[in-house]
Amino acid sequence: MPIYESVAFEFNTAEDIAANFRGELPAHVYSRTGNPTVEYLERKLKVLTDAHLVLAVSSGMAAITQTIFTLCAKGDNIITNKNLFGHTYALFNQNLPSLGIETRFADFENITELIKLIDENTRAIYFETVTNPQLEIPDMDALSSVAKKYKLVLIADSTLTPPNVFNSKKYGVDIEVLSTTKFISGGATSVGGAIIDNGTYQWENNKNLAPFAAKLGKDTFYGRLKKHIFRQFGSCMTAHSAYFQIIGLDILELRVERCVENCMKLGEYLSNNSKVIDVNYPALNTSMSYLRSKKYFGNKPGAIMTFDLESEEACFAFMNRLKLIRRATNLNDNKSLIIHPYSTIYVEFSPEQRQQMGIRPTMMRLSVGIEGAEDIIADIEQALS
Repeated sequence: MPIYESVAFEFNTAEDIAANFRGELPAHVYSRTGNPTVEYLERKLKVLTDAHLVLAVSSGMAAITQTIFTLCAKGDNIITNKNLFGHTYALFNQNLPSLGIETRFADFENITELIKLIDENTRAIYFETVTNPQLEIPDMDALSSVAKKYKLVLIADSTLTPPNVFNSKKYGVDIEVLSTTKFISGGATSVGGAIIDNGTYQWENNKNLAPFAAKLGKDTFYGRLKKHIFRQFGSCMTAHSAYFQIIGLDILELRVERCVENCMKLGEYLSNNSKVIDVNYPALNTSMSYLRSKKYFGNKPGAIMTFDLESEEACFAFMNRLKLIRRATNLNDNKSLIIHPYSTIYVEFSPEQRQQMGIRPTMMRLSVGIEGAEDIIADIEQALS
């Protein structure tokens, strides 16, 4: 697929361009609203996920934001887990309330508590398939059951579990959002996100989309998203980013398999190292999320693991001695990356908030890449010595 770097696209006649603006002639007009290279990535993701429709956007955060803006209006609320990726938590806890959209945080292990938060203004339940960096996996069957009973949209952020290991439609997810910067890109070549509509929700049940449902049917969410949110907010993916991610998508499964294999070898090594206080990777049978990892992802829960040393100072000293593993904040990269979440991603939160979210000063997050497992282990070994 070539890179269509064009900003605008020419029409043969004035009648044709007028027909396009009336919605009668499908065509590319302006790359902010649609581009052939970006559309090709969307089509590949649609086939891979068996989705109804897919929209590629400029980042994972853009995917989350525009999904919420499409579903909610001032006075509405959403319900989500108390443990979330730091920037998502900040969006929900700081930005959305300033726009009149409330976020209600629940313990997703207590479904009764979650149900008590639902009222007539609740529009969606939002969850991460694997929380980052706590590595918790929610009971998706229970969440799906609640969402269906109360006619709520179920939204999943599947960034840590790519489409080749997680079938969101199978587990009742209506809308899937993910950062394509991560596993889809693979080599950290480009930033992007995707909004995946599984075509499973009855949009007349959402008061903000009901006026569109009679005309658009299953296309209601995508129609409102594309025409009323995406176009005005200008969060388009570039043609070059789409091109890089098309290449990354073609070898996604190979990379995921290698990363998971490396994680298992690292998990065994770290679990038997006396200098390591704690190790967590959902595919390890010592993890609290092990059974759900097997159930939902075939025990391939992405490539993120955490481990603790005796102190924050020990973590910093260890990280500074690493030679192969990079000190960086991305994840699901081809390269192995490490970060200290307490002092970086979550530094803006109080110590009490960090403790409540399971972010410890002794914990490091390791995103495992596709290097040889022996090389990664050797680097950790020399850094621990």
